[in-house]
Amino acid sequence: MGSGLIGRSWAVLFSRGGYNVVLYDVQQEQLTGALTVIEGQLKSLAETGLLQGKDPAECLSRISTVTSLEQALDGAFFVQECVPEQLELKKKIYGTLDELAAPGTILCSSTSCIVPSKFTEELKNRECCIVAHPVNPPHYCPAVEIIPAPWTSDSVKARTIEVMKEIGMQPVVAKKECDGFILNRLQYAVLMEGWRLVEEGVCGPEDIDTVMTGGLGLRWSFIGPFETANLNAPNGMRDYAERYSAGIVRVSETFGAPRAMEGATLDTVAEYLDNKMPLDKLPEVRDWRDENLKKLAVFKQTMSEQPR
Repeated sequence: MGSGLIGRSWAVLFSRGGYNVVLYDVQQEQLTGALTVIEGQLKSLAETGLLQGKDPAECLSRISTVTSLEQALDGAFFVQECVPEQLELKKKIYGTLDELAAPGTILCSSTSCIVPSKFTEELKNRECCIVAHPVNPPHYCPAVEIIPAPWTSDSVKARTIEVMKEIGMQPVVAKKECDGFILNRLQYAVLMEGWRLVEEGVCGPEDIDTVMTGGLGLRWSFIGPFETANLNAPNGMRDYAERYSAGIVRVSETFGAPRAMEGATLDTVAEYLDNKMPLDKLPEVRDWRDENLKKLAVFKQTMSEQPR
């Protein structure tokens, strides 16, 4: 439910996986525009082999739209909620879903930071609630965080993981709730340390981006930080820890408390970004980003398996 960016991407993924999709929004014009965008995305994925051999027209035929939530829920076994990141709005939506959805319907949120217990605790069917937070754009970035609430049933968690795999995603399952989940905690750590380096005059914001795009990001696109560490010592992770742990602790102790994103540093970073990505060009830059993510996704399909 929700025909915005993430909602459209979910529709693409579920239809590619063979599911019939009902896209719900209160505004018909939003739904009409969403179908146009989805059609283009399906064709683009097919051209690059990322539609997994499916016909884009057939996938599009599996997507219908409604402006009635009751119609959207009729016969549904899985609901993917994509409303804005506002706790009170989530509570309201889930209260309505709890009343209207058939018993046993999986109610799954796309929230990026709000733990599911905060908006599902009072529901009578709370055991059916879970989070599946994708990376944007999910049709090119397959990782998806699965965050169960303390009361989410094992069967709902298992079925959600199964569905995510069926539509081509790579589930990362949290063992318990954690504020910010996994992806954003890592993303915020990098962003905050980059902010601190700029604020303390160590480098400019452009240098932080270059370190990622020309260094860490290249490696991290196919091996993670733990795998990187394992390869950066002659004899693996235990050797790495013995060699570098003391230095990592020493440096990490200098990080200090998080900084508010304001003041002179915000002016510096914003000016850099305004020059590199003018506000009126952001839609074009997003398209450029997605086009290059598409090429990277195609390349990753051709990668050989890691030796074991």
